[in-house]
Amino acid sequence: MGKPGEFLKSGRKATDYRDVNDRTKDYKPVEILFSDADAVAQAARCMDCGTPFCHGCGCPLSNDIPELNDLVSKGRWKEALAILTNTSNFPELTARICPALCEASCVLGINDDPVTIRQVEIAIVEKAFELGILKAVRPDTRIDKSVAIIGSGPAGLVAADTLNRWGFNVTVYEKDKLLGGILRYGIPDFKLDKKVIDRRIEMLSHEGVVFEVGVTVGSDVSYNYIKDRFDAICLTGGAREPRDLKIPGRENAGIHFAMEYLTQQNRRNAGEPVRGEEISASGKNVVVIGGGDTGADCIGTAIRQGAKRVIQMEILPEPPLTRPDSTPWPAWPNILRTSSSHKEGGTRKWTINTKSFNAKDGKVISLIAVDLEWYKGSDGRMQFKEKPGTEQTIDADLVLLALGFVGPGKNKIIDDLGIAKDERGNIKVDSKGMTSVMGVFAAGDMARGQSLVVRAMSDARKASASIREYLLSQRL
Repeated sequence: MGKPGEFLKSGRKATDYRDVNDRTKDYKPVEILFSDADAVAQAARCMDCGTPFCHGCGCPLSNDIPELNDLVSKGRWKEALAILTNTSNFPELTARICPALCEASCVLGINDDPVTIRQVEIAIVEKAFELGILKAVRPDTRIDKSVAIIGSGPAGLVAADTLNRWGFNVTVYEKDKLLGGILRYGIPDFKLDKKVIDRRIEMLSHEGVVFEVGVTVGSDVSYNYIKDRFDAICLTGGAREPRDLKIPGRENAGIHFAMEYLTQQNRRNAGEPVRGEEISASGKNVVVIGGGDTGADCIGTAIRQGAKRVIQMEILPEPPLTRPDSTPWPAWPNILRTSSSHKEGGTRKWTINTKSFNAKDGKVISLIAVDLEWYKGSDGRMQFKEKPGTEQTIDADLVLLALGFVGPGKNKIIDDLGIAKDERGNIKVDSKGMTSVMGVFAAGDMARGQSLVVRAMSDARKASASIREYLLSQRL
């Protein structure tokens, strides 16, 4: 534990952000990291709770959080790093973008504010970089087996790192010019500085991971090419097929998928050419349909682009401010979450449904929406109906659809191999993470479906262990 009884004396230190008037003028990270003293003080609040639900229930990676807090509270950074990296390949990434499931299941959070675990983990890894403790280390020996990782998102990078550390020869294929997948192109720079990704990519390269960028497997190189050169393949392409809103007027210009919009801005920031039609919120009435994190990212981006007005619409009711009985501790609570982007401006509308889009000269100018009423149906499931007399017209020059994803979408290598899919359209894998094709594995959202980055990373670690078992069995 941290310092005995410290949680009775010291409160939770919340995350600080740069001044809103400054941060909305650029795309630099908005979050202010803890100082060493802040991290030590917060870690000292950790209780000797007997059963650490943060570790066993909250964290998908099963980080040894109480041990980390104890070591940080004593200033033992090197030992803390060793424990943290034993379960988390890239803590500098997860701790920056994870919603901190661990904090929701912190025992202290039952009747007090939980430990700020996420910031403590960032402090550990950044201190390690500062002191030169965390650096590239090549495997002592190499195993005469090779693995192709297709996709360089969070799952792909974790699989590459894990298998490389075990001594396998790993090559990562990425269709884009730069590595990182959704980390690079989907998450705004103000949430994740791409220098953090570049630093880790450079380490992986020095450790022996080979990266092939600008290569689409299935078209630029065939599956037969990959099969002949590698002993195992791991598909980590993510869930990239966006959920559409098929209502009247959808075909008009000015209505785009959220990820298309976010990716464009990230490419601009990186100095890359923008693909397709330019999408900008400058001077426009922007409506974001979808109340999740991706929708919030659209708000922050639109504000920085100089939007005239931003509205975020969500079909579900507004969650309560405190944990409801429906999601008791230690479950992830259904509460209202206000991101840094929400604090920068815009309006949120709840229990509202979009019925159609209006257009002029082929371009969207507004949408028709109606308020909803949710109720429990005869089967016990929640249903909704329209509230009479609430139909409204909302001006919209730019509509961004942030409705989630429905699967990996059309993928030539999946189709060419005839890889089986489940009822949701995701790649079907067995308990070992292997697909219906021998020697071909899948990890992350491509197999799980849309989820958190930290869960994709956890899946990749498990799939890597199965790939290792598969490859070593071939040597017998």
